[in-house]
Amino acid sequence: MEALGHGLLPLGAVRTCQKEGRCPLIGSIHFLSSPFPSTLKSLKYKNNTRMQAVEEEYELKQMKDMAAAKKRWDALIRDGTVKVLTPREAGYAIQLSNKMLLDVRPSMERKKAWVKGSTWIPIFDVDASLELRTLSLKATNFLMGGWWSGVPALSYNKEFLSNVEEKFAKDTDLIVACQKGLRSIAACEVLHNAGYNNIFWVQGGLEAAEEEDLEREGPQPFKFAGIGGLSEFLGWTDQQRDAAAKEGWGYRLTFSARLVGLVLGADALFIGAQKVGQYLQMLRSH
Repeated sequence: MEALGHGLLPLGAVRTCQKEGRCPLIGSIHFLSSPFPSTLKSLKYKNNTRMQAVEEEYELKQMKDMAAAKKRWDALIRDGTVKVLTPREAGYAIQLSNKMLLDVRPSMERKKAWVKGSTWIPIFDVDASLELRTLSLKATNFLMGGWWSGVPALSYNKEFLSNVEEKFAKDTDLIVACQKGLRSIAACEVLHNAGYNNIFWVQGGLEAAEEEDLEREGPQPFKFAGIGGLSEFLGWTDQQRDAAAKEGWGYRLTFSARLVGLVLGADALFIGAQKVGQYLQMLRSH
C-alpha cells in the first residue's frame, strides 16, 4: 500500500496538522512543535538517550495512529459502506452507468495522466507557500528522498471537502481514485463522514489500471504518473523495469545512455572543480 505522501504520512501533511493537533485522515495526534521539543534542542545533543527516546515515541505514535486509521478503512470496506471496484470495473461504471470519477491525487501526478471527464480535487497537494517553515520542510523532504523519488512535500488540502460539496450532491455516485489506493480510501472516509453514501473506491489506484481499462488523457500511461526524480530519469523504478521487459533492449539502452551521461557529467564536474581549486591556489600563492 502506498503512503499518503511517501512514508506513513507525508511530511508536509504531518507538519500542516501540527497546528491543529489533529489530522482529519488519521485522527488525534499529539504533535510536538517540531520533531523534538525546543528544550531538548537547547541541550545540543548532550543527552542523546533522551533525544532518541523522544524520537522513537514520536514515530511510534505515528505508526499507531496510522494502524488505527487502516482499521477504520478496512471496516468501511468490510461493512459495504464503501464499495470496491477494480480499475476495469470503474471504467465500465463510468461508461455504462455515468458514474463520476473523483481524482484526489496531487497535481504532479494528475498532470501526467488523468481519466477523461474526471473531476480533480486533491486531498493532498504540493505545498506552494514560501514561509520559512515550509521551505525548511521542503528541504528536509528533498534530502530524505525527494531527490530520488521526485515527490515534493505535500500538505492536506483543507478545502477538499468544501470543494467536493460544491461539485457533487450528497446522493451522487462517486468513484474515488488516487495513484495507488491509500489516499483515495482516506478520502472515502472523509466523504462518508460528511454524508456521502454512494462511494466507490478504486482498489490499487490508477497505477493498477491497464491502458484499456479507463479512457486516459495526458502524456504518460497511468502506471508512470506516480514516479519521478532521479529514479525515473535513470529508469530504476518498478514500473519502468516492467516496461523494459516488454519493450526490449531499445527501451533499456535509452536509460543506459542516461546513466553513462550522468557518470560522465559528474566526472567532468569533479575534474572542473579540481582545476578551479588549483587555479585559485595558484593565484593565492602569487
